Amino acid sequence: MIDLKAIDDLARRLSDLVPPGLEGARNDLEKNFRAALRAGLGSLELVTRDEFDVQRLVLLRTREKLDALERAVEILEARQRAVPSDARN
Repeated sequence: MIDLKAIDDLARRLSDLVPPGLEGARNDLEKNFRAALRAGLGSLELVTRDEFDVQRLVLLRTREKLDALERAVEILEARQRAVPSDARN
């Protein structure tokens, strides 16, 4: 979810940059800035920080499990190589 307060603040700061001669249009410009920012940012596929952190933890656990499985396969392969080929049959 996009922080609407931050968008409003940015729109307000943009409208503050309007030259003094256009102060009458400032409110309209601020509304247009706000609408454009919301539309532009709303069309992006963004995730919240919480969602990102959850996925990072899932990925970390998955990586740990994969590392453990790789070590287990290496041990099994080493054991298999240690057994004479005629004993495997």
